[in-house]
Amino acid sequence: MAKYRGRTVKLNKPMRGDVKKFKVFVKNAKGNVIKVNFGHGGTSAKKAGQKTMRIRKNNPGARASFRARHNCASPGPKTKARYWSCRKW
Repeated sequence: MAKYRGRTVKLNKPMRGDVKKFKVFVKNAKGNVIKVNFGHGGTSAKKAGQKTMRIRKNNPGARASFRARHNCASPGPKTKARYWSCRKW
């Protein structure tokens, strides 16, 4: 548990997002708690009239292509969206 803008949040636990499809709270290198938004669109895409993308998780070919396209072999730091997208799918 940590404080983010005056409220208590769980760290490293992805949840449904507000501006994107998902969000997660993490500590950065300085030790500050930051919010990382990831996933396509979410409510902001719906407002713009876009369809929100579905990841076909149970399709092995689609899953392999997603992981190759996003370079999930080396996802980078926890403070970036790519890390969490790769971990989720």
